[in-house]
Parts: sequence; C-alpha cells; structure tokens
Amino acid sequence: MEDSLIVDMFFKRQEAALFKAQEKYGKRIYTTAKNILLSDEDAKECANDTLLKAWDAIPPNRPSFLGAFLSKIARNLAINRWRAKNTQKRGSGEVDLLLSELTDCIPHLDSPDKAYESSLVVESINICLGGMEQTARAVFVRRYFYGESIYSISKRFQIGESNVKSKLFRARKLLKEQLEKEGVVL
Repeated sequence: MEDSLIVDMFFKRQEAALFKAQEKYGKRIYTTAKNILLSDEDAKECANDTLLKAWDAIPPNRPSFLGAFLSKIARNLAINRWRAKNTQKRGSGEVDLLLSELTDCIPHLDSPDKAYESSLVVESINICLGGMEQTARAVFVRRYFYGESIYSISKRFQIGESNVKSKLFRARKLLKEQLEKEGVVL
C-alpha cells in the first residue's frame, strides 16, 4: 500500500492505518529500536509506542516519507528509553559509542541560543550528506541514524569492517569541516 494512502487513513482516524503501517514498516521500526536498546522486549514496546506516537502526530503532520517519519519516532523513543535506563547505571553500550564518535563534530545544545543554531546545524548536515558519495552516505546514516553495528553495515554493503570504519572516519571529518566552514561552534 502506498504511503500516501496510509497517511490518508491516519487523517481519517481509521485504525486500519496502524495495521498497514505495522505491516509495511514494523520490521524497520523494530530493528531501529533494537539496534539502540539491544533488548527484544524494549524494542517491541518501543515499536508499539512508535505507532501510538504516529497516531497522535498524524494529523496535523503529513509526512511525505512515512517510513522515515516512523523510523525517526522509533529512534527518538529508543534513545529516550536508553537514557532513562542508563541514567543510574552507565553501561558500555552501543549508544555510548555512537555518541562518543560524533562528539567532535556535533555542537552541544546547552543554551537557547545554541538550540536556535540546531536548525542551521541540521541544514549543514544535510548539505554535507548530500555531497557525500552514495555508499559513504548510506554507511553514515546506517550507523548514526539507525544505530547499526560496524559488523552489520559491513555485511549489508559487502565491504570489510575496516573499510566501514574508514568511511565513517572520513564522513565525520567532512562533517566537522562543513560545520566549521558554516561557523558552527563545536
């Protein structure tokens, strides 16, 4: 079923929209959450919460790409759940690693002024990603948006893990240079 038809069903408040979204994007939502949370049970809950959030968000939002919209909700919910679980105990999970890899090229948003800059940062990131070679861009998004492991990415693209690490290193370096060029304080 086309995304636009599913979104129309959400706008008409038809519960079948939830089933169609689950049928089409359920695996992607679950996998996104599982990559971050590393727990089947938490990932399943997050997937269900994602559909509930989508139900609340559509309308007024009318996403052009329903899969990306749902993935973003799932990712944000999973990160929030991960943070809540790890505030008392700091484990050495994959999310810690992902965030530490990006600390040099993403500014901290600890003030209202910096929060305003976030829209400029998003635009700069999009420009940077748009200028990357297709495989490098896909590797970057798989790692830092979907939270996939280096091993999983290497299997997906049939390249060595060292090649994946190299592409990620170059992409982070390019992103940092792009943000500095745009005047974003890191």
